[in-house]
Amino acid sequence: MLVDSHCHLDRIDLAPYDGDLRAALAAAAARGVSRMLCISVDRDSAAAVCAIARQHDNIYASVGIHPLDIKDEQESVDSLCRLADSPKVIAIGETGLDYYYSRDNAAAQQVSFRTHLQASKQSRKPVIVHSRDAREDTLAIIREVGDTSVGGVLHCFTESWEMAEQALDLNYYISFSGIITFKNAADLRAVVARVPLDRILVETDSPYLAPIPFRGKSNEPKYTREVAECVASIKGLSLEQIAAHTSANFDRLFFSGIV
Repeated sequence: MLVDSHCHLDRIDLAPYDGDLRAALAAAAARGVSRMLCISVDRDSAAAVCAIARQHDNIYASVGIHPLDIKDEQESVDSLCRLADSPKVIAIGETGLDYYYSRDNAAAQQVSFRTHLQASKQSRKPVIVHSRDAREDTLAIIREVGDTSVGGVLHCFTESWEMAEQALDLNYYISFSGIITFKNAADLRAVVARVPLDRILVETDSPYLAPIPFRGKSNEPKYTREVAECVASIKGLSLEQIAAHTSANFDRLFFSGIV
C-alpha cells in the first residue's frame, strides 16, 4: 500500500465528492493509497490539518510555516514545539527557502528555516523542507542547524543529483511528486534513477502538480499511484515493490524515533 507523504487535504477540491473528504479518502484507498501526511503552511492550516488527522486513523499531520507564508511576527522554537506536541503530528514543516517566488525576504526565510530546524531537533520530529532556487543556502543552513540524527525530507524534489547526494549525506530523504511524469522532466527522472531505493518517498503535493495524464486538473492523494508507477518504471521494478520500499521509508523516517 502507498503513502502520500505530502498533501494539503485542507485545500483539495472536494466538489467531485460533494464536499465529503471521506469520499476522497475512499477514492485514494481504492487505488492503493492507504496513508497520508497532511502538511501545514501556516498557523491556521496547522489547526486545520491537525483536526483532519485527529478524525482519521490513517492521516498524520505536520506543523510549520511555508517560506512564502512568513508574516512579520515569526514562530519561535517553543511555539513550534507546542504546536507539534500531539501524537498525530509527526513532522515539522513545511519550511525552507524559496528564492524563485520571493527573494526580497530571503533573510526572513533563513531565520524561519533555522527556527524550524531547531524545533525539529528539540521535538525529535523530522523536518519537511521546501527548496526552490536556493540550493546552496538550503544545504548550508541544514548543515549549520540541522540534526542528522533526526533528519528530514526534501519534498517535491526538482533539483540536481548533486543537491540530492549532499542531502542524502545529511540523513535526508528525497520525495518525488507528479512532476517526474512531465514530458520536460527527463533530467529529474535521471535523479530518480540514482537515488537509493531506501531513501525515496512519493507524494502528490495535492492540490498542486497533478501527474500525467491528469496534468491541469486539481491533484488529490489517489494520484500518488501515478507517481509511484513512474518511479517503478524508472527503477525497473513493480508498483508493489516501490509501494513496499516507499512505505518502509516513510515509517523509518517519521516513526523510528518516536517512543
